[in-house]
Formats: sequence, C-alpha cells, structure tokens
Amino acid sequence: MRTVILGIETQNDVTRRILATARGQRKAGDDRISFENVGELWRVLAPKRMEIVRAMTRTGPLTIREVARRVGRDFKAVHSDVTLLVNAGILERTDKGAVEFPYDRVHVEFDMMAA
Repeated sequence: MRTVILGIETQNDVTRRILATARGQRKAGDDRISFENVGELWRVLAPKRMEIVRAMTRTGPLTIREVARRVGRDFKAVHSDVTLLVNAGILERTDKGAVEFPYDRVHVEFDMMAA
C-alpha cells in the first residue's frame, strides 16, 4: 500500500529530513507533501478537492472529463481544482495528458498549539 503523508513543515524541517535520509539516519519511507501552515493545507485540500482525490483513489489515470463525471461537477471547475492539486504535487499528469492519484492512502498530520 502506497501512502502519501500531508503535513506541516518549515523549509528547515524539510531540509533536515532530506539530509538525515541522505546520511542514512532516517529510513526513506512514505511519500510526503509538506505545507508551510495549516491554512495552506486546508486551502489546497478544500472539501471538493478532497472529493476529487477520493474519486481518483485506486483508479489509475483518468481524463479530467471523467473526473468531473465521477464527482458530479462541471468540467471547468474540476479542471481548476485538478490543476491546483497537480501544482501542489498531490495529483500527477501522465504523458498522455490524463491525471492520476498514485497513492492508495492519504495520511494528514499536523500539531495545533496555542497561539
């Protein structure tokens, strides 16, 4: 099962994690997509975008028109959301122009602390 971890990390956190993996101090594991803050994570993972991700899980590559059909939304709105998800690294474009969610599972992690 391939899992993607979506979380909150500063650029320094990302750099430390990459360096630790390169030095063998940390095992390379699940894929990780990081956001700088919770607001950015929730902006990208708005409910309608998460519905797109759910609809694409374990389906293989799909056209945007097929994604729109599966989520019951118009093509233009889905196209905008898919483009944002591709730019965030959550979805991938194939050589043939389709889009794909290459994971079986999403794990979201972040800590909330008092201001």
